[in-house]
Amino acid sequence: MTPTSKVVLVTGASSGIGEAVALHLAEQGHRIVAGARRQDRLDALAQRHPNIRVRRLDVTDRADVTRFIGSAVDEFGRVDVLVNNAGLMPLSRLDALLVDEWDRMLDVNVRGLLHGIAAVLPLFAQQRSGHVVTVASVGAHEVVPTSAVYSATKFAAWAITEGLRLEADPSLRVTTISPGVVESELAETISDPGARAAMKEYRRNSIPPEAIARAIAFAIAQPAEVDVNEIIVRPARQRG
Repeated sequence: MTPTSKVVLVTGASSGIGEAVALHLAEQGHRIVAGARRQDRLDALAQRHPNIRVRRLDVTDRADVTRFIGSAVDEFGRVDVLVNNAGLMPLSRLDALLVDEWDRMLDVNVRGLLHGIAAVLPLFAQQRSGHVVTVASVGAHEVVPTSAVYSATKFAAWAITEGLRLEADPSLRVTTISPGVVESELAETISDPGARAAMKEYRRNSIPPEAIARAIAFAIAQPAEVDVNEIIVRPARQRG
């Protein structure tokens, strides 16, 4: 490891933003531990760069998240950054009553985030350093038809992360990244036909996940006394 390289943990790293973050930061010389549920996708990711380690991870399982953090400490002796990226987006109108999908979003987007924070805070306090990065969404700042529950989970992610920033010792840096329309598999989780059609139209103007990876790289590259609190990254054509 170089003096400027960091140990970075990335959740939801099997595709989309998480995969792009893992690869981009690995290429910058950081040591990456990538976690996700799909072991086959993780194994393929590990083959793409020698700086990437992988571990199957279910962020809804608090004990599994704790083990994920612990495995990185066992290998590298520390953790410098946790990128809380795991998330779901099965959009639907409330009157579609897709309650099971609502529950799953809450489990992954909110409880998964809290599990990550709970797992790293004692370590970061012991180290007297650390950086928590939350991947929220422009949905944290706006609600559209079909996004009520999703936007609620992303506002919760924003609020939790902002609360952490306000409560934390200055040795802990905290950043929220709010992407706009990004090329990813998230839209494939939409089972409601109307919401799926609307999202297909909405995604005509999108940016690659590497744009979000570069924003995260910028935030973690700042000196210890600089805390980048929030970055919103949208396609230039996304005005709403």
